[in-house]
Amino acid sequence: MTLNVKCPECDGEIEIPSDVISGEIVSCPDCGMDYEVVLTEDGGIELKPAEIEGEDWGE
Repeated sequence: MTLNVKCPECDGEIEIPSDVISGEIVSCPDCGMDYEVVLTEDGGIELKPAEIEGEDWGE
């Protein structure tokens, strides 16, 4: 079973697996934005823009 959440960026449908864990990264199939899943105390799901860490390569 999946849940559908609207993308905050483009209003596209993002499918969220029912067994999602907080901190998991999901991507919008329409615009390609990555979001971090945040589970709220009441069992709801919030999406916040994922902060993708760039590689440091020791510079």
